[in-house]
Amino acid sequence: MIEDHIREDGARPKAVLVAIKLPDVSPEAFASSVSELERLVTTLGYDVVAQVTQTRTHLAPGAVLGEGKLEELGALTGGPGEITSPVPKKSNKARSRWEQENAAFTPEAEEPDDTDGREPGAASDIALVAVDHDLGPSQARNLERATGTTVLDRTGVIIEIFHRHAKSRQARVQVEIARLAYTAPRLRESPSGKERQQGRGAGEASLELDRRKIRDRIAELRQDLERIMAEQGTRQKARRDARTVALVGYTNAGKSSLMRSLTGSQVLVEDKLFATLDTTIRALYPEVTPRILVSDTVGFIKKLPHDLVASFKSTLDEAAEASVLLHVVDAADPDWEAQHEVTLEVLREIGAGDVPKLLVMNKVDKLDEARLATLSQRWPEAMFLSARLPADVARLRAYVVSFFERNYVAAEFRVPYDRQRLVSEMHEIGVVDETRYEDDAVFVRFRGEAAAVERLRGAITRDP
Repeated sequence: MIEDHIREDGARPKAVLVAIKLPDVSPEAFASSVSELERLVTTLGYDVVAQVTQTRTHLAPGAVLGEGKLEELGALTGGPGEITSPVPKKSNKARSRWEQENAAFTPEAEEPDDTDGREPGAASDIALVAVDHDLGPSQARNLERATGTTVLDRTGVIIEIFHRHAKSRQARVQVEIARLAYTAPRLRESPSGKERQQGRGAGEASLELDRRKIRDRIAELRQDLERIMAEQGTRQKARRDARTVALVGYTNAGKSSLMRSLTGSQVLVEDKLFATLDTTIRALYPEVTPRILVSDTVGFIKKLPHDLVASFKSTLDEAAEASVLLHVVDAADPDWEAQHEVTLEVLREIGAGDVPKLLVMNKVDKLDEARLATLSQRWPEAMFLSARLPADVARLRAYVVSFFERNYVAAEFRVPYDRQRLVSEMHEIGVVDETRYEDDAVFVRFRGEAAAVERLRGAITRDP
């Protein structure tokens, strides 16, 4: 993968974007995808200084781009602009003797270089080439030889962002699993290293050893993740009947801003992609009885790597187990409809497709009246608001409270005195409308979730 590039003058490293316009992609979708890749690379810490785009019927199998565009990319990065062989040319005694005898008529031989494809003396401060497509290991290797610099595909960029932003132990373990799974098939022996000098067999043995180390490390990390998930399972079990709301949506849609406004908590709010990787759970504020818990989840994105979805499944389970989802959309983003569909697709993938949800059109303060009126007519069931406006947040809070109350089931219980802990539990998980102490039991009129009512009924009638 890549390391942080730190320059003495404090300037950010530079990057070049590469994208191919394929026939089945509309011009609008293509422009949106390139723009999103630029935001991803910027979030990673680079300044995008150029773009190399091409319209093709398919990706070139060797290095994605055609020969002409590959030369253009090489000129930007200081690389040769062609796929060079990493294997040194074999010595030929007859040719060497001929070159010595005709030295006056042949160009001076260049000294071999160890720049991994970069032309000797080529000056370029491009530190990254980011490609808006998934690259195979050989394609990435060929592009690195042609450009003389680090190459990452879209998946690699996203994984690197996750790697740098992960803070909690769980998030770090999850990201490291995905990162190693991405790296393993891209390992290769150094063409000029000791392995090559010792022979092909030694190089292959060294490469297989590195891959086995990665497999062992992934297995170790998965065991760690299972232990963490077991600890979380205990906490989730304690919240089993709690009223829970999960904020879901595309990255940078404003979920964390809404989280801060709904709960009064000081969660991280930044105008960049994937600012939130760790699930944060806070109580709705001002608090209601029983409490409503709000969770802020990791944002989704187009082509979210499957390894990351799998690794973050335990985190995303907060959405699958929530009572209601607030599907937050950046209404001011021109590509919001595609982002909306991406979120729905990921929700289906993690088993949260059938969870009740409210579409929350955020950032409406950036829309003009005509655009807002059009969206309101098209999506009458959605709630339009700005997380910055207290009145809008109050409307959303009122909706959340009413959602739970309109789904409550009424029930009457006679709780034996030796099980009065259940009365306390009723106050925590629902609404107790009446409590009356009788000779042999406590009469309780209760409203709560249907599942909670059934569980309480079973706990009361079960033999001690």
